[in-house]
Amino acid sequence: MMDHQDFTAADDPFALFQAWLAEAEKSEPCDPEAMALATADSDGLPNVRMILLKGADERGFVFYTNCRSAKGGELAANAKAALLFYWKSLGQQIRVRGLIEPATDAEADAYFATRHPQSRIGAWASVQSRRLESRAALEEAVARYADQFDGREITRPDYWRGYRVRPVEIEFWQNGEYRLHDRIVFRRAAPDGAWTKTRLNP
Repeated sequence: MMDHQDFTAADDPFALFQAWLAEAEKSEPCDPEAMALATADSDGLPNVRMILLKGADERGFVFYTNCRSAKGGELAANAKAALLFYWKSLGQQIRVRGLIEPATDAEADAYFATRHPQSRIGAWASVQSRRLESRAALEEAVARYADQFDGREITRPDYWRGYRVRPVEIEFWQNGEYRLHDRIVFRRAAPDGAWTKTRLNP
């Protein structure tokens, strides 16, 4: 883990994120790339769930989902989101807020092709977030699509898409003794703007 001096002296939030993620990959026993995704519907009512980060660079943070799901509908209605990474083993968390843009079809195709075949079948079989009559009904849908794609490439459904959170705010938090935590936040007015950095009180 980086010491507090190095952490608070950082000037590049993306480089700092990658450094913390690399540390988490060494110490977290399960899914270091797990993150909470917060969205809001057209009425402004918030919603949050755990998903997995599938890409991160200076353009933003990428995840994939069914665009007909609850989160897909909320992102269509309000193309803004927040993310939270928390690594208990390190006593660190990162909060991200930003604007949503679609990943390209090429990006989605490339990632979909890396998924386990059963996961690709599942993307076809699950009408995500919709009412399900029974577990048996889901298993029947899985079997039906497995037969349909038997011996064929399992292509990406057009409703299975990627989203990129283009951050305008990234906050880094590190646990401190007696709740005297260290916090710095990077902010910019637009996703392509210059960052400013501020140290915050715990």
